[in-house]
Amino acid sequence: MTYGDDAATVHAWAALEGPAGLAEGVSYEGAGDVLPARLPVRELARASVGVCSLAAAELLARRNAVPVPAVRVREAAVATAFVSERHLRIDGRAPVAFAPLSGFWRAADGWVRTHANYPHHRSRLLDALGIGDTGDDRALAGVLADELALRPARWIQETVYEAGGLAVAVAPPDGAARPLVETRPAGEGCPRALAPAPSPAAGVRVLDLTRVIAGPVATRTLALLGADVLRVDCPRLPEGADAHADTGMGKRSTRLDLSDGGDRRVFADLLDSADVVVLGYRPGALEALGLDALLARRPGLIVARLCAWGWSGPWAARRGFDSLVQAASGIAVIEAGADGRPGALPAQALDHGTGYLLAAAVLRALSDRQLTGRGRRLRLSLAGTASWLLHGVRPASAEGGGYDPEPWLAETASPYGPLRHALPPIRYEGAPRTWSGPPTPWGTDPPVWRGEAGERGGATSSG
Repeated sequence: MTYGDDAATVHAWAALEGPAGLAEGVSYEGAGDVLPARLPVRELARASVGVCSLAAAELLARRNAVPVPAVRVREAAVATAFVSERHLRIDGRAPVAFAPLSGFWRAADGWVRTHANYPHHRSRLLDALGIGDTGDDRALAGVLADELALRPARWIQETVYEAGGLAVAVAPPDGAARPLVETRPAGEGCPRALAPAPSPAAGVRVLDLTRVIAGPVATRTLALLGADVLRVDCPRLPEGADAHADTGMGKRSTRLDLSDGGDRRVFADLLDSADVVVLGYRPGALEALGLDALLARRPGLIVARLCAWGWSGPWAARRGFDSLVQAASGIAVIEAGADGRPGALPAQALDHGTGYLLAAAVLRALSDRQLTGRGRRLRLSLAGTASWLLHGVRPASAEGGGYDPEPWLAETASPYGPLRHALPPIRYEGAPRTWSGPPTPWGTDPPVWRGEAGERGGATSSG
């Protein structure tokens, strides 16, 4: 069954400052009660993919001076993509989603949620609580549980944060509304005009300075739509191979230490001919790296920034992940089980939803730039998407029959071995079914744009 007139889609399109009337033409093909939860996760997921598909269709139409192609999103594809990391198989192996020291734990006066998937966050969590690292995470989980049970939740949160680790107290909903998308025009620039092309983002150059899920999902989507996406990582913070295999589709990956003068000059050269920069740095991190001055040289650039907790308030500078934002925003309380243990959404929906909204915001900015020549500054956050889920998305009845993920999975040869992966959910008339190629090995591509003269093999890094 196909239906349209979706309120969440109209709301998100307005937040993106899209042309009035277009969102009403987006239609959906139901697949039953996918992504079931107390909160309207299915509605958030389809709307974020719907507006991203519409933004792609709008840009394609603007570049080619043709009518906007029809947008018809399949909820089965959306549900599969929103748990892409669970469907991923690398040479037949399923990745590990959460480390043993990540999860909900009882505190003396409530619950806390920890995140220790990365080695440096794991070690800081243990150090903050005075737990010696034996290397045996299963045994350490019991020690951690005993230690946390003796401490107040807020004390754990602040002590671990001060040590550079990640833990938050599980909290009830606070009723605060946060913006879904913040957008403002930048100064006049001299951007490259985008010529007619068969793909919405063909020829668009994107510098990707993001990690984990939300930012990489956004840039993975831009790569699907034809952009030349170059991911830039610090050599001192390697990305997990499993995560990169999932979110690196269609992109290239290089390593640059932006605290090093030589690598910063290489980055500046890339920036001189970039169309878009997508940043996952916390507020204030740009200034510390000296990147603000580089970005100021390109007023026509589209700069899309992503953070966990929003762009103002006492937590703006803190690190965060989807699971932690769910815990602190009240989502975990709403989704709690009958035994009172905090619950979680059926997908890392804040990450994936924000990723598609971020890609949509970039595509919309490119469409506007075709008319005005002006760059744009965009800001989104996981907390903003959580606020939308809690306060701005209305439940709707599920339409259609049963859900089967198999039609929305594919196998692709890659440097990591055969990848079994979710197909992209972006759908408009003529949309690509999958990416142009698999992820390259993390950090191994040269720091140059595709096809540039002088391209050389191997990554450049001062680290």
